[in-house]
Amino acid sequence: MKILDVVCAKGRTGFYFDDQRAIKAGAAHDGFTYIGQPVTDGFKAVRQAGEAVSVMIILEDGQIAYGDCAAVQYSGAGGRDPLFLAEDFIPVIEKMIKPRLVGRELASFKQLAEEIDNLNYENGKRIHTALRYGVTQAILDAVAKAKKQLMCEVIADEYNTQVSDKGIAIFTQSGDDRYNNVDKMIIKHAEVLPHGLINNVKEKLGENGELLLEYVGWLRDRVAKLKTTADYAPVLHIDVYGTIGLAFKNDVARMVEYFRQLEKAAAPLKLRIEGPVDVEDREKQIEVLAEITSRLHTENINVEIVADEWCNTFEDIKDFADKGAGDMLQIKTPDLGGINNIIEAVLYCKQKGVGAYQGGTCNETNRSAEVCVHIAMATQPVQMLAKPGMGVDEGYMIVYNEMQRILAVRKARKH
Repeated sequence: MKILDVVCAKGRTGFYFDDQRAIKAGAAHDGFTYIGQPVTDGFKAVRQAGEAVSVMIILEDGQIAYGDCAAVQYSGAGGRDPLFLAEDFIPVIEKMIKPRLVGRELASFKQLAEEIDNLNYENGKRIHTALRYGVTQAILDAVAKAKKQLMCEVIADEYNTQVSDKGIAIFTQSGDDRYNNVDKMIIKHAEVLPHGLINNVKEKLGENGELLLEYVGWLRDRVAKLKTTADYAPVLHIDVYGTIGLAFKNDVARMVEYFRQLEKAAAPLKLRIEGPVDVEDREKQIEVLAEITSRLHTENINVEIVADEWCNTFEDIKDFADKGAGDMLQIKTPDLGGINNIIEAVLYCKQKGVGAYQGGTCNETNRSAEVCVHIAMATQPVQMLAKPGMGVDEGYMIVYNEMQRILAVRKARKH
């Protein structure tokens, strides 16, 4: 089966692009938007509508496969590729990528995906991560349609894995509405919750961590109050954006003692803390996370550390895993470019005995989320993010329903 054509459409994402540098420089909230001028190249406002490009591959038998190019909320920050605007990048797909795909045989996802993922501009720089992300999604769907398989089955065949016969734990994120949204999560029996967005010491963590301790206790009690089955015991996973390090001046001994208090506040629920520190240097970040993780293990404190900041690319993930910098690593899917890298990253974490959290961003689309479900079902990470958006229900629905469709189709085939 060959590729007949490649067609692009401008799309919207499930959230927004935010100019992180402008926000850090003091851009103030005005309702749902921000006051002030953007700082990062390409931004016309501090907060602007998220954009995507839907890439459709037309097969010679008339079937249409598709994937969505999307980038993270804080595009253009932290060494990431520039702001991803559809009108800037559709021409790149039509000029550079379409000619490489039209007429190609859909025999192997891995081979075609790696070719696109390694494409460079004329200046030798690799093409935008969002392009690599969306086009490789479309290639996976196209190969699956050509072979009359599910996307997860194509991955399992080409990477020698097993498709899971049960759902992968779904991690839901609350945004700033960290109380009402938790109720939604508990009602729907989300396996991992609430993310929490603890990104400010004074307002959310507390100068000595007291506000987060109080919140963790509230989470424990709220689960106990609202759960409808005796065995429902979600993992508490809270992203603190380096604020614990800020509050405790990166003093590892003090942080470890604080984790002991958090463990008691969460009990009997399991607790994960994402991004406890951000020392603003990749090698030092690996070093301090490895030290914290090791100390928690030595002292039998049952709090898992999740790496996020400075752990962006496949190479980063390998380095963090090799050096024990965290019990779990977030694989932020759009930042890895081609989805072949997501597959390899999850498998590498598993090989090293490190928890794989197949994450992403609120600023993706329903399609990129669905394709990520197939990656998760074929590679079996510990958990995957409910996405896109920040409203809980929509992202959870998209991810959960695609997972259930895969399970139902594969079960039906066995009978």
